[in-house]
Amino acid sequence: MDIRNIAIIAHVDHGKTTLVDGILKATGQINQKEDRERVMDSMDLERERGITIRAKNASVFYQGNKINIIDTPGHADFGGEVERVLGMADCCLLLVDAVEGPMPQTRFVLDKSLRMGHRPILVINKIDRDFAAPDKVIDKVFDLFDELGATPEQMDFPIVYCSAKSGFASTELARAGKEDKDLLPLIDVIVKHVPVASGNADGALQMQVMNLDYDDYMGRVGIGRIFRGTIRKNQAVECAGEGGTKKGKITKILGFEGMDRIELQEAVAGDIVGITGLEELAIGDTIGAEGNVEMRAPIRVDEPTVSMFFLVNDSPFAGKEGKFVTTRQIRDRLFRETLTNVAMRVLEDPERKDRFQVQGRGDLHLSVLVETMRREGYELQVSRPEVILKKDEQGRRTEPYEQLIIDLPEEFSGTIIQELNRRKGEMVAMETSVHGTTRIEYVIPTRGLIGFRSFLITESRGSAAVTSVFLKYDLYAGPIQGRKNGALISMEQGVAVPYALWAIQERGVLFVPPGIQVYKGMVLGECSRENDLEVNPCKEKKLTNVRASGSDEAVRLVPPRQLTLEQCIEFIDDDELVEITPKSLRIRKKFLDPNERKKMAKAAAL
Repeated sequence: MDIRNIAIIAHVDHGKTTLVDGILKATGQINQKEDRERVMDSMDLERERGITIRAKNASVFYQGNKINIIDTPGHADFGGEVERVLGMADCCLLLVDAVEGPMPQTRFVLDKSLRMGHRPILVINKIDRDFAAPDKVIDKVFDLFDELGATPEQMDFPIVYCSAKSGFASTELARAGKEDKDLLPLIDVIVKHVPVASGNADGALQMQVMNLDYDDYMGRVGIGRIFRGTIRKNQAVECAGEGGTKKGKITKILGFEGMDRIELQEAVAGDIVGITGLEELAIGDTIGAEGNVEMRAPIRVDEPTVSMFFLVNDSPFAGKEGKFVTTRQIRDRLFRETLTNVAMRVLEDPERKDRFQVQGRGDLHLSVLVETMRREGYELQVSRPEVILKKDEQGRRTEPYEQLIIDLPEEFSGTIIQELNRRKGEMVAMETSVHGTTRIEYVIPTRGLIGFRSFLITESRGSAAVTSVFLKYDLYAGPIQGRKNGALISMEQGVAVPYALWAIQERGVLFVPPGIQVYKGMVLGECSRENDLEVNPCKEKKLTNVRASGSDEAVRLVPPRQLTLEQCIEFIDDDELVEITPKSLRIRKKFLDPNERKKMAKAAAL
């Protein structure tokens, strides 16, 4: 049976995981009548957010071929996942939306694929959408290939028109959905154009681990491609990596059949399998026969651009809701994350043992880790995201810049452009489409995007779509003003009372409902003015026997603004933290005592 390995790459929301669903159904790997969507998105966070976070494997069997499919994330913050697994594939399916065309992440993933020598297959998805313009999109894709320096062979790519959601594909636009009513034409193109996986099955074993999983019964599972030789169950092997060389024995070999993993006795060169028995595996490690391991080049990904501090929770409510609260537990969990998340770095603070600097590709990349830890029972605090600054060859300070694209109704464009200019952004292009939306393209410092998405959603009434991707490091753009408004800060510890909140709500927007426990220094809401304001949310109404007309006004509270984890992280300023427990999200000042805050503010001004 011929083995063909293919990765599906695209910008976020262009339909990668939905297309995998369609391929699995078309080849009979899952039931055609099954209503469940995005079967590859197995994590709870992936299903809730509607995005792919981790790259995953599946396989289908078609006309004597085994096709290994690698589903990759489309969000720029998880680009490290794409870089890590592309080495397992011999070709890629490049999905492009028939309306949106190539987007920033399309350029990023295509560039990585072309550098590996892949000859991509272009899939124009969502051709049944209103305002779809496949011909214009193909022209833009050709331009993109040319800009990225594709070879003539890579430029000669096959084109498939499809609708992953409706389940049809065709090599001719006129036949799509009419004569060709399923996805089999796409699979035929894959079989025709994807090369058969190479590798000498009789040579010395060489397998590289490119993904890690964990099973409660089998332990650590290393997933990778066999580049040479044959791997067998109970075989003695040697594992070489940056951590040194280790010996071990393969206890199980797991092959992929649809979404399922099946146990194999052996696997040959070209196949993608999972192995167990080696507990100290790391991504990038090479596995070979004992005493005869030839190490492959380690996996390298782009450096992180954003960092946050993770701290042990030291608030007055510390330890009440979390299961894992100590420095050691948080440290072990963070370093365990770096084993599978190759785009993330963890640095220990030499000055404070209870604080760790975690570096990632963006605030979403880091917030997903925080949310995962929260659901596992961890209790911690995080600081405001900061960009990672560098110095160029002349010793000048540089910072990361991103390419930003926003689609929004034309009436909101003026306010958004004004805000982006304030955040040191530079407009590159602006055009209005035939269906009435304006597309704005900016180059902007990553610092300028921190806190911007919440502003955009509010100002555009939730009608704007925004996407960004790391572009380059360039000269430091100068200071950018942070949050315009101050915070409403509690001056007492106790239970928030409706009567007190009724008076406070005139001063700004509340984040907390009545009846919730608050403490001194906790942020209760956003002040309507630029300065912070200390308020007493626990003040109760004094009871008397005197009754007069108008003295007993009804307490009418405006519903509080319930912030998500991402919104909390975007909202906080440099002197604030987000306290995260399995049950609660609280914003607090770094220094709970008001006198301490004043001292630190004076020291910062000097």
